[in-house]
Amino acid sequence: MSEPITKVDGATVRDDFNAINAVLHYTRAAHFVGLWKSELTLIAKYFPDPSARLLEAGCGAGRVAVGLWHQGYRDITGFDFASELVDQARNLAQEQGIAGLTFLQADATQLNSGSLLNYQPFDGVLFMFNGLMQIPGRENRRAALHGLHRLCRPGGHFIFTTHDRDDPKDVKEWAQEAERWAKGEQNPRLVEFGDRYFSDDNGNTFMHLPDRKEVLAELAATGWTYLESATRNELASETPKVRNFSDNCTFWVAKKL
Repeated sequence: MSEPITKVDGATVRDDFNAINAVLHYTRAAHFVGLWKSELTLIAKYFPDPSARLLEAGCGAGRVAVGLWHQGYRDITGFDFASELVDQARNLAQEQGIAGLTFLQADATQLNSGSLLNYQPFDGVLFMFNGLMQIPGRENRRAALHGLHRLCRPGGHFIFTTHDRDDPKDVKEWAQEAERWAKGEQNPRLVEFGDRYFSDDNGNTFMHLPDRKEVLAELAATGWTYLESATRNELASETPKVRNFSDNCTFWVAKKL
């Protein structure tokens, strides 16, 4: 008998991020791609004071946190649920003689149930490179949003990114996917419409692609007030290294009132 088909869940994604190909991919990005111009544009806009206490969810191998340190930001705590990536982030900081960055292992979906992050509220929260949308299941993503909201001070900002079903070049593809779901012919490992799970040279990747209506609904349901959104291409002209590392994406900014 064949093995039963299991849905992608948090354990699946954690294992995928801890796999050697994924670790190498994100470690190379931390060493050689670095902070994107678009990321810095928004972070500098909403956190003009480099003494701001920032929390980075899904810090991976340290690409963003280390990049921000080189821009003068000194009070950054990053966490990721993939232990191998956290180790790489710590190694990168050590190799570059960086003191003051904190990298922890923690699960974004469990921040409300006691964790390593019982600190004073942060001035702002980051969840870059589509990390929020690599959490399977809407309720789990909402749990992460609730937890990050709790850890942010009133008036603090939240910046995150997504890939989107609204992209005009993908309209036909998503129409076909909707037909598959209507017929029950979708990939049985997927949790909900908008999910993708694929393999390439960098390993296995889960990604949920929302539309604008969904993102706004999720923010409202978890206490965040939407401020603005813009695509990466609208924010900056990125280097070839960045464009090769990732397709265009949408940046979202919200605030805790």
